[in-house]
Amino acid sequence: MKARTKLIWKQVIIAATISIGVFTVLYFSLDTLFDGWFDDQVRILMERYLYDNLNLKNELLILGAGSFALLTILVCAIVIIATDRRSRREIDRLLPSVRAIAEMDDSLIELPEEYKDVENQLNAIKNTAIKNERLAREAEQRKNDLVVYLAHDLKTPLTSVVGYLTLLRDEPDISPEMRQKYTNISLEKALRLEALINEFFDITRFNLQNIALEKTQFDLVLMLQQIVDEFYPAFSQKGITCHISADDRLMIEADADKLSRVFDNLLKNALSYSEPYTNLAVSIHRQGGRAVVEVTNHCPQIPEHKLGSIFERFYRLDSARSANTGGSGLGLAIAKEITELHGGVISAESSPSLTVFRVELPL
Repeated sequence: MKARTKLIWKQVIIAATISIGVFTVLYFSLDTLFDGWFDDQVRILMERYLYDNLNLKNELLILGAGSFALLTILVCAIVIIATDRRSRREIDRLLPSVRAIAEMDDSLIELPEEYKDVENQLNAIKNTAIKNERLAREAEQRKNDLVVYLAHDLKTPLTSVVGYLTLLRDEPDISPEMRQKYTNISLEKALRLEALINEFFDITRFNLQNIALEKTQFDLVLMLQQIVDEFYPAFSQKGITCHISADDRLMIEADADKLSRVFDNLLKNALSYSEPYTNLAVSIHRQGGRAVVEVTNHCPQIPEHKLGSIFERFYRLDSARSANTGGSGLGLAIAKEITELHGGVISAESSPSLTVFRVELPL
């Protein structure tokens, strides 16, 4: 209120200064005009009918100009006060809309038609604030999830490592064969622990940071053939036969290192859930302006209501699997993050005997 009063006084002072300037200019202008013939006529009339004082002209001019100045000041003050009141009313009309920004609900701000631009700007600000708050909540939830699952999934292999190493330390009479067995188990658990930690770090990077892609031109068919070759020992151990159907070449511009993680994780998932002694198919083809990769394996049908969740962080299709025997539940989530970073789409379809994972990438 004090600031508003100061503003009014400032406007009045400015108006008064302008009025005085106008008065001064008007005074000297009139004095010049009255200095000729018109001046003589006025003086004669004044002497004949009204007054004897020849200086009356100047007094009347001063009185008239002063009255004009005062009238100007009064008019300016009235205009300023009226404008200020109108501004206050408009501000009062806008205040509820400004408060609505802080309420973070889905309602739109509505203003009179003459303030349509302001309405659009306020709604844009509100939508941005809502989006930022949602992203902040999601980021915080992701961090909380990481803490919870780190504590849960790392506990089992870590406990095993500590247990076997303690046994080796406290039992000096263990036979060399058993000592070798416990050492191998400890190493296996430690490697499993390392893999889990690496996956946690990966999902943290892809979820909580802006990852820059280092794109290059490469042959997608050749890359997938190399990845599949790396899985042949694991496929053979489970009796799985893998077939690749693809064009001779399919050049794509992408981050080869990150994209290889996508297909590596898809093949790991297929290996984990495929029935023993079944076929696994990898298809690579061009569809319009996109490269399409499909990984098809024989496994129990994924329920429809679970298909939308398999790409979520820490989700395991089989809840009985632990971090010790199954994955961390991050592989498909990492694949989804990388695919979307490339502007692509990853999806899954499941029938009673087949499950197909489909990755679409822009060329």
